[in-house]
Parts: sequence; structure tokens; C-alpha cells
Amino acid sequence: MTPSPIAAFMASLFSYNGRTRLLDAGAGVGSLTSAFLDKASHEGIDVDVETWEIDNILGGYLKNTLDEYVRQGQGKIKAHIHAADFIEGAAFSIQFDCGNRYTHAILNPPYKKICASSKHRKLLRMVGIETVNLYTAFVALTMLLMEKGGEVVAIIPRSFCNGSYYRPFRNLILRISSIRQLHLFESRNLAFQDDDVLQENIIIHLVKGEPQGAVIVSTSHDARFSDYQQTTFDAAVIVKPNDIEQFIHIPTVIGQTSTPKLCTHTLRDIGLEVCTGPVVDFRLKAYWRDKPTDGTVPLLYPHHFSDGALCWPKSHKKPNALQLSSDVSKWLMPRGHYVLVKRFSTKEERRRLVAYHLSYEALDAAYIGFENHWNVFHIGKHGIDEDIAKGLATFLNSTILDEHFRVFSGHTQVNATDLRNMRYPSLEQLRKLGKRAKNQPNDQATLDRLLEELETA
Repeated sequence: MTPSPIAAFMASLFSYNGRTRLLDAGAGVGSLTSAFLDKASHEGIDVDVETWEIDNILGGYLKNTLDEYVRQGQGKIKAHIHAADFIEGAAFSIQFDCGNRYTHAILNPPYKKICASSKHRKLLRMVGIETVNLYTAFVALTMLLMEKGGEVVAIIPRSFCNGSYYRPFRNLILRISSIRQLHLFESRNLAFQDDDVLQENIIIHLVKGEPQGAVIVSTSHDARFSDYQQTTFDAAVIVKPNDIEQFIHIPTVIGQTSTPKLCTHTLRDIGLEVCTGPVVDFRLKAYWRDKPTDGTVPLLYPHHFSDGALCWPKSHKKPNALQLSSDVSKWLMPRGHYVLVKRFSTKEERRRLVAYHLSYEALDAAYIGFENHWNVFHIGKHGIDEDIAKGLATFLNSTILDEHFRVFSGHTQVNATDLRNMRYPSLEQLRKLGKRAKNQPNDQATLDRLLEELETA
């Protein structure tokens, strides 16, 4: 079910030499295997194919596809389908060293969260894999099943590149393999036109046991690859030396990974904190109120802001307030100056980082509820200095920071962990920026000019 141009591109990334043993886990109808076999046949290479597909209907189509290649291959192609659970089979093979090793693997793995108490999670832990999603589980197992020098090409969501949940997966992959190439699609929607694509997908080419060298980063607008471009980067640009998180940065042009000059301090350095909005609304549904009344507190969602301005209360399917009670009060923050950053954004939006300064005067309430779709900058669950809050919001909304953020974040969420791992101007610089931003227009050109003036001051 991978579009044929993408499958052909993925197959083109491999080296083809000598007898080949190919793995396609989650093979579907065989689109990726077909592209690989077309390329291998052109190169005159013999191939033993092992595919895994647990869905009986898809498996029927897969069998028809492979049977035709075996027939046409006249002995040069052998194929076997495992109509079974790949995680179970791979974990067994690795744990008991059954000798099943592959020279090549081509993957479009399933994308689904793995429950912490599930059988899959336990099987993965038995072979030293700690991960939270099926797609990373499939890639990790595949890498452990490869021969030294074995190549893996996979199309997967970009979400593994950063965030604490995927750190064990990054550690494993970067320890036992090298990244040879990363391919980005500039449009999430046009690469998989028939699907509701929520994640930004990338194609990654890994080589097991190969020392990490320079990395090719390529781009195309969509699956036609008509505007294909590539640039080569030093490994230290992709994964920063001494970065304990081992975030994977994906620049597209030379110089794009350079950190903005003002980004010199951690949040801890400047005494600020950031957290996910504490109010998980469905858990407090009994306390929802459409309109604010006596005994309620404001509940803020991202839809309450438009063009940088607060619009509360607002007619919406979600509530505007919560009835104050002991169950509610522990999730609230006192009135003050806060900076709010939307958790969900996409690469097609004008900015990935969208920040708002909520001023003390904006709401006449002793306490405020920040819904879970926010990241909230605060100090000890209280507000921060007005000028610093204004300066921080201006900094976060700047074009230069947005471009820098896109290099290491391609998934649909802006997590509090991402914001904690960023670098910020000093407290004094934020205060100066906030003072200069007062009474200034809120357009992008003005925000960028203010930041540029602060950089050159």
C-alpha cells in the first residue's frame, strides 16, 4: 500500500551485490518487495525473500504477487510468507539466535502505540528493546536481525527523532548502525494522497555496523520526486556530539542547523519552567460549564486565542469554565502572566511554534485552568514577570526560532520536553525584548525586527 514511486525510490537506495536475503515485515500486498525485486532483477541479483503479513486478506494478494515473481525469476528468486506476528517471531529468533540474518530490509511498518503491559512490550524487553510504538519496534527488531553491513530502508513517522519516549530507540539505532540517508517530503498530504496522514513521514536508510560518516539529506515536494534535491552533512550536524538525548536533526540546507545567536541559556539557567496544561478536560466533565458564573474558573483552550488575542468566553462545543471544587482546584494556577504554546501544530502551518502571552489583566479570576493542549511557561506553578513573559512570547514567535525548531521536530506535537531542551536568551535579554515589544504591532515582520535588533545590540 506504499505508492509505487515511493517504493521504487526506496529500492533505489540499496547496494545490490551478491546473493541477497530480503526482509519485508508488514509487507501488505507486496508493494515494497515488488520494487526491490524489480531493481534486483535489473541488476541480475539472486534474492531470497521473507515477508511477514498477519492480515489474511492482504496475505492473499501478497502470495499472488510473490508467486508471479518466483515464476518469472526462473530460480533466481525464492519467497516465503510468514502469516504470523512479526514481533513474536523476530523476538524468538533473536533470543534463541536461530541464525536468521538478512542482508537487506525494506519496511513500511504499522503505526500504533504499544501498551506498557502488553505481550508485545514484554517480548521486546526480552531482547533489549524499549519502545512505545509498533513502527519503532519493527525497525529495532529488523536491525537486530541484520547481518553486519546489512541495509535497512524504511518509511516511518519522524516522531522518533526527538522526545524522551523514543530516546531508548534512538540510542539502540545509533549504537548498532549508521544513518546513510534521510529523505523528507515537503508536503505530508501529497506523498500519501489516499490516506489521512497525521504524521510527517521520512525515509531513512540505515547500515548495520558501519561507522557513522556523512549523511545525505534529500527532499522532494511529493511522491513524484520531480524536484528531488540532496545535500550532504557532517554527522555532528545530524546528531550533536555529547547530546544525551541524541536528538536527530534534519536540516535541508547548509547553515540551517546553526543555533540562533540569542539561544544561549537553558530554562533552568533563567529560572523558568514549562509544563503541559494540567487540565485533562474529559476527566473533569462533571464540572464543565458553558458560561462563567459565580463559583467557576476560566478554562482556556487554544481556540480561545485568535490572531494573538484572547477571545473568552467563546461559543464552542468545549466548556468555557469549570465549577470550582476540591477535584478541580488542584489542577489550577493562580492569576498571573503566563506564556502559552500550542501543543499541536503541523509543518504546513505558518509557524510550528505558536505562543501567546496571557497577561494578568486578561482575566478577572483568582485561578485559571489551562487545558491539556497547551504548554505553559511558569515559575513554580505561578505567573512570571510581565516584561519577561512578553519577551519570551516574542522570541518563541520569531521566524528564526521557528526555522531552527523545524530542523529537529517533524511530528505534530510541540512537547514540553522539546521546549525544555531548547536554548533561550538571557533573562535580561528577554526583559529588554518584552519592553521593546510593548505597544508594537503583532505582525511577523515586527516580531522579527525586534529580535534582530536585540541580536545586533
